[in-house]
Amino acid sequence: MQQAGVPARIEVVEVGPSDGLRHERTAIAAPDRVELVERALAAGLRRIEVAAFGADSGEPERLLAALPRPDGVRYLALVLDEPGLDRAAVAGVDEVNAIVAATDGHAARTRRSSTEQDLARWAELAARAHRHGLRPIATIAVAFGCPLEGEVSAEHVAALARRIADAGPAEIVLADTAGIGVPTQVVRVLERVREEAPGVPVRCHFHNTRNTGYANAATAFLEGVAALDASIGGIGGSAEAPGFGGTVATEDLTYLLTGMGVHTGLDADALAAAGTWLGERLHRDVPAMLGRTS
Repeated sequence: MQQAGVPARIEVVEVGPSDGLRHERTAIAAPDRVELVERALAAGLRRIEVAAFGADSGEPERLLAALPRPDGVRYLALVLDEPGLDRAAVAGVDEVNAIVAATDGHAARTRRSSTEQDLARWAELAARAHRHGLRPIATIAVAFGCPLEGEVSAEHVAALARRIADAGPAEIVLADTAGIGVPTQVVRVLERVREEAPGVPVRCHFHNTRNTGYANAATAFLEGVAALDASIGGIGGSAEAPGFGGTVATEDLTYLLTGMGVHTGLDADALAAAGTWLGERLHRDVPAMLGRTS
């Protein structure tokens, strides 16, 4: 039953096939990557991050060529530079995502960059995406705290959002890359970002490293974010430090939201089965809990 004051619906963006698998120690075969996307589609997901265009390996192009193209589905890709964006456009992605690190330490560790360099690169990529007819998205990494530099203030994140907004993003993603944030912080960051980047849709990406991911996701939802990221099985982690928890599990998040009376359009049982299937291919138990209760 819908509760007073609770939004009626939320969009869930599946990031497991790209962000999740990229941080797993065990690689899975290309046909299994395709099947993971197919299972996500069958469970009702309609926005799926499927690839990262970095090194010129040709693997993202082959994956996208093998994926089904149902009506209403949008495929997202991470892009690191302009050649990668051009490749993504040719491969047929619908949205491209660029990273802006909230701290120089994170930018240097993960991409030999800096926050200022990330912002300049974002502006270039956003302009190029618009020319290609793609939706440009900017993700602010370590927006709720950095394992290398510590606290990241809401004011700093909001200032970054303001500069990102100048390039016309379709969406800004606030990522708790290290799973450091807590609900009160989520409220404050969202409040300040909306003040500095009014009218820009906000999506949140939470890791469950310290078992705060679901509380943070529920808080962001109640604060009215446009969408939440999730990963089938709760897979993934962080490139810069082993042991970081994966993104909140799509099946567990769906169970939580459905119990709150929220329409997600997703089949929690199908997602749980997909998480169990994925764990078998990764040769480990995935973090998600829903599949263990079936």
